[in-house]
This record gives sequence, C-alpha cells and structure tokens, in this order.
Amino acid sequence: MTTKNNNQPDYQKSGIITLVGRSNVGKSTLLNTLIGTKVAIVTDKPQTTRNIIHGVLNTPQGQAVFVDTPGIFKQSNLLAGRLTKRVQEAIKDIDVIIYVVDPSKSIGAEERYNLSLIRQLTVPKIMAINKSDLPMNEKLYVQDYRELGDNFSAVFELSALNNSHVQPLRDKVFELLPEGPALYPPEQMTNIDPKFWIAEIIREKIFLALRKEVPYTTHVVVTGIEEKDAKTKNDSGLLIIKATIYTNEPRYKKMIIGANGRAIKEIGIAARKELETALNKKVFLELEVETDKHWENKI
Repeated sequence: MTTKNNNQPDYQKSGIITLVGRSNVGKSTLLNTLIGTKVAIVTDKPQTTRNIIHGVLNTPQGQAVFVDTPGIFKQSNLLAGRLTKRVQEAIKDIDVIIYVVDPSKSIGAEERYNLSLIRQLTVPKIMAINKSDLPMNEKLYVQDYRELGDNFSAVFELSALNNSHVQPLRDKVFELLPEGPALYPPEQMTNIDPKFWIAEIIREKIFLALRKEVPYTTHVVVTGIEEKDAKTKNDSGLLIIKATIYTNEPRYKKMIIGANGRAIKEIGIAARKELETALNKKVFLELEVETDKHWENKI
C-alpha cells in the first residue's frame, strides 16, 4: 500500500509514536484517521488487532510513524500472551506514546494495569480521550480520565470516528518528536505487505459477519495473487486472490461456511467490494475454510 508523492519533503522531525490502550477503545480507528488512510482493520469487537501495524504520516513538519497495537490485557491464553508481548515490544525505543481511553468505560483493574506499564516509560506521554461524540449520559467516566492528566504531557478529547479535534493531536505529536531523517520512503504508508493487508480485510469481514466467539477462532492466509492485464483502455485489469480461512474446530468451519454457503459468500462479497475500491480494479476472490487446531502457532 503506497501513495504517490513526487515532492519528497525536507524532513525536519521524525519518530515513532505508539498507540496503546485496552481493547476496543478506538486505537485502530485513530491510527487510520491520523494518517488519512485505512491501514488497520476496524470492528466493534475487542481484540480485533493482533499485529503491530505502522501508519506513516508525511507532512512539511516531518514524518510521524504511528504504531497500532493489540489491546493491552492480562494474559488468559496462548494468543493473549503473545499479543501482550507484542505490545511490550512495541513500546520499546519509541519517541512518544499515545494512551487511548474510552470515557464510557470505568477505570478498573485492566486500566490500572495499563497505566502501570505506561508510567514506567520515560518518553513523552499523551492521553487521547476518544469517542467525544458519545452522548453525555454515556461518557460517565470522562472526568475520572481528566483527573489523570497530570501524568501526561497533554490530554486531548476527540472523536477518531468523526475526525473531530484530531489535528491538535497531530500538532502536539510533531512538537514532541525529535529532529531526524525519515524512517520510511515518502511513498510508503505502512509496514505491512499486500498479502497481509488483504488477509486483514478478509478477517475484518469475518468479524463483522459472524457473532460471538467464532471470529476469534479464525486466521486468514492469502495463498496466491495473480494479476491479469487489462484487455481494453477502460479495463483496469483483474486481480485473482486465493485465501484460506483457518479455524480450530469443525463446528466453527460449518458456521463460517453457513447454511448453503451463505456466510462465506457474504464474507467474500464484502471483502471483494472493499478490495476493489481500495485497489481500483476488479477482484476475483476465492475463499476456502480449513480446520487447524494449531493455527495460533502461526501468528
């Protein structure tokens, strides 16, 4: 995923800014909004993010590399333990940390655990109180978070979903970043490769199409990408994508496929439409579902 930029700016500042917080507070949405492009998938389910994803923002001020992380939570299984370790690695050797919180959720044991990790860091810290667009009767704990402000260089109340009051956060980030050369070429917007990005889009549609625990039992691998040239001037070409959805039990495989294949068809159509819009070409998407009890060892 790249964007064209023929005029490489003279970078004055650069650095890594990691977004942390508990699950489902809007970190991925904020990452996408900060850089102006969707590089991280977004659902309303906790623990959607599994990998460390970089989103690169180039401005006349410099280059900011925002890092999305899985929600911080205490280890409860193999996957949770691995995700927590990824977060701990992601907060090493960074320049700024943005702590994202949801004012509709109380400061409980999980939040205190998160705060204990953040307080150990010596880098500048920003708190982003997200979801400012919620009705006042839902933002029950906003004052509790405001009272934590003394622990941070700055506190911003914003809506990542509506791109409201996000620019002041960007400005503060560049104010805090050190001087230095760009970390990524100006045309590169993320650290993820095309196969991983396509797999993530498919996984997002699984989360949106299926309820309860089923999405958490899945892992997507893109097994092939073939590009066919355009046949006419008005033809943008065709991308043939093959992907496998892995799940750990036969009963989940049946649910992913659905009665008469309805569920897998819905997932495929939704993924194909987004891929065609993003890639500006026709996509043929072939999905299959396999059972693998050890898929967690692959991520």
